[in-house]
Amino acid sequence: MRIFLVRHGESLGNLDEHAYSQFGDRDVPLTQWGDHQAEEAGAVIAAYLAGQAERGSQKLRVWYSPFLRTRQSKDALLEALPVERIGKVREDYLLREQDFGLFTEIYDRAERKQKFPDEFEKWARLRSNNGKFYARPTDGESRADVAQRMRLFLQTIMHEARHGHDNVVIVGHGVTNRAFEMNFLQHPVDWFERSANPGNADITLIEETRELGYTSTMLHRANDRQPGHNDLRQAYGAATTIRSDPEA
Repeated sequence: MRIFLVRHGESLGNLDEHAYSQFGDRDVPLTQWGDHQAEEAGAVIAAYLAGQAERGSQKLRVWYSPFLRTRQSKDALLEALPVERIGKVREDYLLREQDFGLFTEIYDRAERKQKFPDEFEKWARLRSNNGKFYARPTDGESRADVAQRMRLFLQTIMHEARHGHDNVVIVGHGVTNRAFEMNFLQHPVDWFERSANPGNADITLIEETRELGYTSTMLHRANDRQPGHNDLRQAYGAATTIRSDPEA
């Protein structure tokens, strides 16, 4: 089995946290640079498959989160893949970003504390006493909750693998992709606590080896923004000019 875990490309929210309050978390779009990153990720996957003699011609099953930035990343990635390599392409709500409940769309810690002092203090206490993995923000999800739904999604992937569909691309978010990797490779909670989210449009490859069984490697680290492309006003303008999304 071969799984390519791809985080969405650079979004406006990665440049400016205020984008979440302007668009809403699920509708934050990619920047032009994020679109380019995702397309480059597709080219990396295509090149990798072309170099594999075994199962190299097997079609890819592509899964993606329903959030706008992942849908747009999926579209850009598919444009870089040969049509004959692409099998079914499907959305799954289990791949959505972590829900921060009361703190959703408020990414500034000072603002969270100011607007919801009691809830912020409770969450901070939970994080300190129990660790980030188990701490659940008010009306939201802990990372343990995300890991549980990734275990449900993994059941779908394994069901398809039993029917011969074991070449998979998953376009998701930092926490969800990491939770999927944790479940697939049966890593302990400590692994999740110590690990960091992949960068935008990074590719983590999970693949079986004869010596070690299933392992994960960082197949591709996406390029950072090019010099001269870090003007936020330019980025916000870019959000209206990147490829259209039929589901938006």
